[in-house]
Amino acid sequence: MFRKVLVAVSVVTFVSMPAFAATQYWVAKDATTKKCSVVSMKPDGKKKIDAGTKAYDSQANAEKALKLLKDCK
Repeated sequence: MFRKVLVAVSVVTFVSMPAFAATQYWVAKDATTKKCSVVSMKPDGKKKIDAGTKAYDSQANAEKALKLLKDCK
């Protein structure tokens, strides 16, 4: 019985992982070219520097922020 429950929980967890890992977007500034872009992975602080102060829930919101940030003009 315990084994069946454990297997069921494991399967449900594995299948639902993509739903919990919702995509986030950041405004990042390239360290060498100093150009800003919207990226879907958090900037590492070396090659890409976080130009904003937060993650955005949609690419459209991140692109709006990109146009408004003074570091990206």
